[in-house]
Amino acid sequence: MTDESQTTYDVTTFGVEHDLPAAADRFLDRELSWLAFNERVLDMAADTTLPLLERTNFLSIFASNLDEFFMVRVAGLKRRISTGLAVPSVTGTQPRTAMRSITKTARGLVRRHAELYRDDIMPRLEAEGIYVVGLEDLTESELDGVSELFSERVFPVLTPLAVDPAHPFPYVSGLSLNLGVVLRHPRSGAEHFARVKVPPVLPRFINVSEFVGPGASAALAPGAETPVSPETPARFLPIEDVITAHLDSLFEGMEIVSAACFRITRNEDLEVEEDDAENLLKALEKELERRRFGPAVRLEITEDMHPRVRELLVNELAIDESEIYELPTPLDLRGLDIIADIPREDLHFRKAVPIVSRDLAEAESSDQPDVFGALRDREILVQHPYESFSTSVQAFIEQAAADPHVVAIKQSLYRTSGDSPIVDALIEAAQAGKQVLAVVEIKARFDEANNITWARKLERAGVHVVYGIVGLKTHAKLCLVVRHEAGGLRRYCHVGTGNYHPKTARGYEDMGLLTADPQLGADIAKLFNQLSGLAPGTTYSRLLVAPARVRDGLLEHIDEAAARARAGERARIRIKVNSIVDERIIDHLYLASRAGVSVQLFVRGICAIRPGIPGLSENIQVRSILGRFLEHSRVFVFESGEDYEHTEAYIGSADLMHRNLDRRVEALVQLQDPRHISEARDLFELAFADDTARFDLDGEGLWTRTSVDAHGAPLADYQTALHRIHRRRWSRQRG
Repeated sequence: MTDESQTTYDVTTFGVEHDLPAAADRFLDRELSWLAFNERVLDMAADTTLPLLERTNFLSIFASNLDEFFMVRVAGLKRRISTGLAVPSVTGTQPRTAMRSITKTARGLVRRHAELYRDDIMPRLEAEGIYVVGLEDLTESELDGVSELFSERVFPVLTPLAVDPAHPFPYVSGLSLNLGVVLRHPRSGAEHFARVKVPPVLPRFINVSEFVGPGASAALAPGAETPVSPETPARFLPIEDVITAHLDSLFEGMEIVSAACFRITRNEDLEVEEDDAENLLKALEKELERRRFGPAVRLEITEDMHPRVRELLVNELAIDESEIYELPTPLDLRGLDIIADIPREDLHFRKAVPIVSRDLAEAESSDQPDVFGALRDREILVQHPYESFSTSVQAFIEQAAADPHVVAIKQSLYRTSGDSPIVDALIEAAQAGKQVLAVVEIKARFDEANNITWARKLERAGVHVVYGIVGLKTHAKLCLVVRHEAGGLRRYCHVGTGNYHPKTARGYEDMGLLTADPQLGADIAKLFNQLSGLAPGTTYSRLLVAPARVRDGLLEHIDEAAARARAGERARIRIKVNSIVDERIIDHLYLASRAGVSVQLFVRGICAIRPGIPGLSENIQVRSILGRFLEHSRVFVFESGEDYEHTEAYIGSADLMHRNLDRRVEALVQLQDPRHISEARDLFELAFADDTARFDLDGEGLWTRTSVDAHGAPLADYQTALHRIHRRRWSRQRG
């Protein structure tokens, strides 16, 4: 793919070339590996030991993930094939062969997804009083409520579009849900096609059990506040059924022959020329507009689609038969998140309340910890969502904004929300006269428009907003605060693995280091100067910064571990990332494995490495864990010595992908406090324990789930166990 182009190189360690197997025998296909990741999500939805509404949520996540895969990965490959720019993958697979493999695998997953919803999840939901119903299932009272809702809340926002010589085929937006309607003129008998878009402002499913007489049209919420049980059921009607039942009011005087849903996926990857950095914002806005009209790469239709409508869609959208996915109703199961949010505690994971960091708990004064006071005593490592984001990172930035002794705040922002307290704090600081710099990544995929909006909001408030370095995305998670104190100016900073997004901090597992270390403060100050000014020759003491040093720094550690193993020492490498596809990193891990280094890879998503192959990777283990939280932190641990007593550990923003290592500004920070190093190691001890539920990868690219022991007893849930560990640490600290 364009953003992960793979190149050949000479594998050399200490100046000696090594004979490794052919690329096809060393690397797994990255696109199929991504689909394998989404299959693991589907496996979670199929797990009958999980709470039912959590399984329902995994079905929604699968659908959302697959949409993005088609919008970006499949779309990029199709575009390069059509323009003749596609080249064989690093494993030698021809582009068209790769596309056929992707299509075959995706079809199998889509079919399994639909069957799991229909044959397993829905019957179990019905047993709990939660139904997805059709019009034929509604009571008279519910039908009256549906009619009222349609008249007052749905009809006014619908725009039926007919197709005839005076009305060309309409534009169909990507991922929108649409009705393809066949109409017949009662006198002439002529048939016509019309398209009705389901407005995205309407909820995917309507809780018709709330329709109890007048006022039912207000019941557009999913019923989250309504108690639900087998005795007081919730009955959800797909929004397209509401519209279908009232098509005669949209096409008065016409006969409705048929109506069926369809949905298209467009190429929504961005290509922005950055030669003129001054106009980057305008260029991106123009590209966002173009993205709306990207070519269709997938057409989803329901099984009851009229043949003539299918033919019309294929011709008008220039869709190939291989790009059509025929599915049972309802389409777009992303909307299952509405049902998954029903407040049934017995059908959800047990609530996990985040704790205040043990190091910040000591510094509590009134409602919030004194973050600056705590940092004057020690560095603080936090792990979200087990430890509260709001009382640590968010409090750090908010206290900096309100503190009259703070003179400057510098912050990188990759993804956040427009109403984020982080953005509000930066605005407050600027309005108070502090120097505030925000490095905003306006090219963050699918957040571009949102980021442009609040970047301008920051600018209007007096914040200095820059967009980083031309040609690179700024993905590093950094905040620097400069405070005037008795001894002069002092720097406080945060380096993290996740975005400054309070909402995702409650669902994404991430780590962050808060510190007043002068050395790290100087490093981050230099990095911000590089991002806002011109300093290409910058060097750092405690940071590894991409694109210049992350790959090389990690390779040095990997090769050193291999050298120690060759010298007879014990050595171990432990890496936790979202994805690993970089060939140089993988090849050096193979060489380390050959040398006798134990390698443990904790990978959430894509993994191109082949573990467990004799003579190549028999010392490499790859494990993946999915659960209530999205594993998002990146952790790198290098150990040596008889008891692995010599350890270096890093956390940061970089995955082991070409785009992260070559085309992004990323930062890894070295941990120095022995407690923090121990906590990083503990993640792997827990994840790779034999009694932890997990997915394991083999050399053929197959993932195997192990969730019970030899006696059928459930294995430990990694995230639940980690939550207990944090609570125990907190309890010990509190005495």
